[in-house]
Amino acid sequence: MPKLKRTEEEKNARGGAEFIESLDRGLRVLQSFGIDRRPMTLSDIARIANLPRATVRRILMTLQRSGFVAGDERLFSLTPRVLLLASAYLTSNQISTVLQPLMDEVSVKAREVCSVAILDAVDVVFVARSSPARIFSMGLDIGYRLPAFCTSVGRVLLSRLSNEELTAAISDMTLTAQTPSTLLDKPTLIATIITDRTKGYSLVDREAEEGFRSISVPLRRYDGTIVAAANIGAHVDRITTGEMIDRFLPLLKDLSDAAQPLLV
Repeated sequence: MPKLKRTEEEKNARGGAEFIESLDRGLRVLQSFGIDRRPMTLSDIARIANLPRATVRRILMTLQRSGFVAGDERLFSLTPRVLLLASAYLTSNQISTVLQPLMDEVSVKAREVCSVAILDAVDVVFVARSSPARIFSMGLDIGYRLPAFCTSVGRVLLSRLSNEELTAAISDMTLTAQTPSTLLDKPTLIATIITDRTKGYSLVDREAEEGFRSISVPLRRYDGTIVAAANIGAHVDRITTGEMIDRFLPLLKDLSDAAQPLLV
């Protein structure tokens, strides 16, 4: 069972005068529930969070009394109350609130799901989503995470780094194949992201999910800084890569142009 990994920024923050160790441990316990999609034992959580069992037990009891965790002394799970934390982010996050009407328009025109993602360390997190009136996989719902290196939104977001920063970031990443098509050669990946930066978009074909391709453009705030990425994806049986460029890219570019003066 995997453990939670700390970013270098998180590691460097530890030990500072304003760092609250107990709060950090509590947050690690909450995050551990996302590793395995089932109720978890105290031992599971302690192993994933890399914390002593006694510490985890006290944290779980506190979270249980606060209404964020449910358990029977053997198995523990999150309660819907944790959605208050996500709701606070979504309602206060300018990217989600500003872009939703624009995404709704794009989704209707494309007749496909339109999503927006931000970068969180080595992953992308989807923070907004608009869907036409059709059944679609729940995989890309709000809060869903994917590795940045093999997704079109991730490559767009990584393209905001300088060549030197990008090389260092990719060099530090552990690249794990998501499908047989996932690009794992680091020099080629770096060159691909630099090329995508020049083109102004990224198209990824069956690298993050088998049978699925997507196209993304950067979303810039008023000063030109890339703050998010907008994406349209579809199953390979429904659309070719050429059709994605012809049909979806103009819609995404229009969305990006309309959003930029609104993002401050």
